[in-house]
Amino acid sequence: MENTGLLTSRPHISGLILAGGQGQRMGGVDKGLQLLDARPLIAHSILRLQPQVEELIINANRHPETYATFGHRVVADTLADFPGPLAGLLAGLGAARHGLLASVPCDSPFFPSDLISRLYAGLTANSADIAVAQTGEQLHPVFCLCRTSVRPALEDFLRRGERKFGFWLKSLKHTVVRFDDQPDAFMNINTREELAAQQNTQ
Repeated sequence: MENTGLLTSRPHISGLILAGGQGQRMGGVDKGLQLLDARPLIAHSILRLQPQVEELIINANRHPETYATFGHRVVADTLADFPGPLAGLLAGLGAARHGLLASVPCDSPFFPSDLISRLYAGLTANSADIAVAQTGEQLHPVFCLCRTSVRPALEDFLRRGERKFGFWLKSLKHTVVRFDDQPDAFMNINTREELAAQQNTQ
C-alpha cells in the first residue's frame, strides 16, 4: 500500500508512570490511589499516556497488587528508602521493552495529549539523549522522553548518592521542548487541599 504520509513513523516507545513516592505533603498516603472525580489519580494518567505509547509500566513501591489491577506491569525501585523520581526512572529503564522511555508522574492528571509526539520531535531534531518539557521558566523534568541507553549513566549517578534531576540532565545531551501553549497542563497535585480543589473541574 502506498504511504500517503498522513502517519508519521517512529520507533516504539515505552511509557512509565511514576507512582513510587511517599506522598509526604499529602500525609504519607499512596498518592496514585487517591481519588479525583471518583477515579484514582493513576487511572487519569493511564488514560492520557496509554494512547501515546506502545507499552505502559507503573513504578510503585507500595500496594503493587492494587496497581496491578490496572492491567499494566508494575515495577518497584531497585534502590531502597524512596530516593526519588530518578530511582523510579531507573526501574523503568530496566523494564522497558523499547529503546525509548517516556515518563510522567501520577499526580499530574491533565498533561498534554500530544506530550510524547512533541518530546520525540525535540529529541530527534537535536539528536539528544533526553528531551524534557518546559513552560515559561519552569522545567518539568519528570515529563521526559529518553533513550534507554542512558541507564548505565543514571545508575552510576544514583549510586554516587546524587538525587537531583537537574544535575543529571546537565551530564547528558539534553533538549528542552516548550509547552507554553498549555501552561496549566503540568499542574501537579501535592496536598489534600489541591486535590479537593480539582474535583469536578475538568
